[in-house]
Amino acid sequence: METFDQLWVWQDAALAQSLGWYRDVASNRKPAKFRIAGTIPVAVALDDAPEDALWRELDRLTALFLERLRCIRDDGEALGSAPAGASLLDLCCELARRMLTHCNFCRWDCRVDRSAGGKLGACKLASDTRVSTYFHHHGEELVYRGLRGSGTIFFTSCNMRCAFCQNGDISTDKDNGTVTDARTLATMAWLLRMEGCHNVNWVGGEVTIHLHTIVEAIALLGGGLGGGLGRPTRDDLTKALPVKSDYLPLSDVRLDSGAYQGEFNAPMLWNSNFYMSDEAMKILRFLMDVWLPDLKFGPGRCAVTLSRTPRYWETVTEYLALIHDWGEDFTIRHLVMPNHVECCTYPILDWIAEHMPGAPVNIMDQYHPDNFCDPCNPKYQDRYEQLARRPTSGELDAGFRRARELGLKFETITYEKHAR
Repeated sequence: METFDQLWVWQDAALAQSLGWYRDVASNRKPAKFRIAGTIPVAVALDDAPEDALWRELDRLTALFLERLRCIRDDGEALGSAPAGASLLDLCCELARRMLTHCNFCRWDCRVDRSAGGKLGACKLASDTRVSTYFHHHGEELVYRGLRGSGTIFFTSCNMRCAFCQNGDISTDKDNGTVTDARTLATMAWLLRMEGCHNVNWVGGEVTIHLHTIVEAIALLGGGLGGGLGRPTRDDLTKALPVKSDYLPLSDVRLDSGAYQGEFNAPMLWNSNFYMSDEAMKILRFLMDVWLPDLKFGPGRCAVTLSRTPRYWETVTEYLALIHDWGEDFTIRHLVMPNHVECCTYPILDWIAEHMPGAPVNIMDQYHPDNFCDPCNPKYQDRYEQLARRPTSGELDAGFRRARELGLKFETITYEKHAR
């Protein structure tokens, strides 16, 4: 029987190299990064230290974490055990909590106290995190969906306002979904992995605006916060299961599906619009094994006119360049849109070719008019007429041709659904 490790896409040497760490963690040959962070002790009192002292400690521990990651990845060094006190995993959790009180999770940098629930920022959220659904996603790229699906958890709300959003029901309605605390969120992730999913896929809406709850859930999965989740209790399952949209019998749970040295293990996948902040990126560096950013719009005015998002190009390309410089595993998604090949698709592909020519790119052909761009939708607005159709075969071919001329690594991951 074919396994995740034997999928034909790994015969592509460039893809296998780009996603080597993710593949090893998915196959439980290596511990996920959050597990490594859980072995590194901190030297400050998390409850009492001022926030700037916590950031200094995070900066101090970065070099230590990266060296331990290198030794585990390249030299086969043992993971090690958790410290008696707080770990780097706990530090990330505490920093995310502090950030919530002056929210700077994303580029909007609203600085509102979301923990107080008074004034709201661009995402219109207070401290609650809502999950729309979670399930085994079989529609992602083959490297993520594999044989048993990508363990996808869909969060509601977004920090962008894309007129064509194909998840408009969950991204534009802040009250959509079920309020979910960190322990229940960790239970959802645990279930998906133990049912055989190849990763935990944090997605929305947008995930960045839920950073505090996600980081706390990962800390629980990693044994932080005074002991962690362990195996979910009956009460945990009672809270988590009603939100799941592909309910499977609990007999399908296999504890060996996601374990490294007997403890929970899963590659963490950050599936994001990448409209983030420096501070969020610093925290996620210790937690994410693979990144799946969108690069939607070119450097012109399209991001403002179509998604009301200023400084989009500068922000997203900055963080793409950052994960590339860090040597992270990632793939880039670009959705070809009608009438936006020259202003968006071409400059995006040109930028990738100049700055990270070896990066795997999925040039996506599944745009369809939705939300404010769909003439059949009551919310349709005439000003989006240029997006009120699917891209033509000529527009799609133009994008593929440009990528081929630039020598980009796109064909395996873009064409894989038609390959076999």
